[in-house]
Amino acid sequence: MTPQPPVYYRTLAVDGLDLFYREAGPAEAPVLLLLHGFPTSSHMFRQLLPLLADRYHVIAPDLPGFGFTTSLPATEFAYTFGHLAEVLDRFTQAIGLARYALYIFDYGAPVGLRLAMAHPERITALITQNGNAYEEGLSDEWASARTYWQHPTPENRAALRAMHTPEFVQLQYRHGTPDPAQVAPEGPALDLWGLARPGHDEMQLDLILDYRTNVALYPRFQEYFRTHRPPTLAVWGENDPYFLPAGALAYRRDNPAAQVHLLPTGHFALETHVVEIAGLIRTFLAPVLG
Repeated sequence: MTPQPPVYYRTLAVDGLDLFYREAGPAEAPVLLLLHGFPTSSHMFRQLLPLLADRYHVIAPDLPGFGFTTSLPATEFAYTFGHLAEVLDRFTQAIGLARYALYIFDYGAPVGLRLAMAHPERITALITQNGNAYEEGLSDEWASARTYWQHPTPENRAALRAMHTPEFVQLQYRHGTPDPAQVAPEGPALDLWGLARPGHDEMQLDLILDYRTNVALYPRFQEYFRTHRPPTLAVWGENDPYFLPAGALAYRRDNPAAQVHLLPTGHFALETHVVEIAGLIRTFLAPVLG
């Protein structure tokens, strides 16, 4: 049996933060930058990195406010998606990523697509796994968030604190999976550890308020797809209660060559279908990146 390449765990000083990231694969290989979502971290890619690292240089950072990256209080750091993208932009420059493919998931989608719009010449390919960029991809589960966006009152803010409970986090991982017993317990446990840290509830509530700016940017994201036509793979857990399969299929509207694969699982598709997703990525990237 061929041994899997090792994964390395590093930190880099960026904008006053110790930014944590996972890295694997040959330094000279084509780069794949993986961006996680809420409420998780680069930990969600723990099984995927070794499956790609024989051929690609894979890098998965923890966004500010998540995982093992330094998390400053909301009074000292603006938790907006634009600011997260600025930090990630400087991170990619600091480690010398001149060209890279993007894997975007959940919150990582608007962060990554901001990078792509700012530097389209750097993006070699786009892989979106339940990373939405279309209104039709947003389910009715966003109703409370939409109410908060329109009326950011203390009461509407408080209503979203349910997103930080063990019940909600477990639901994100287990809903729509073929068998919940396939979901490893350490993923939700690590997420709940992160959410329980002092001040993290306020950071996350700031981000969910700012998510409205992502929806406002959807037309510009779509213009980027039409104009630059990055080779695109949409691989989607079709039972995701938050980001609907229509959001995956919509990528073909602006980039007809986009490949779309719907998998019989939920939001965190890598928990149950990592081997299938790794195979789809390898098949997709081989003719694009070599």
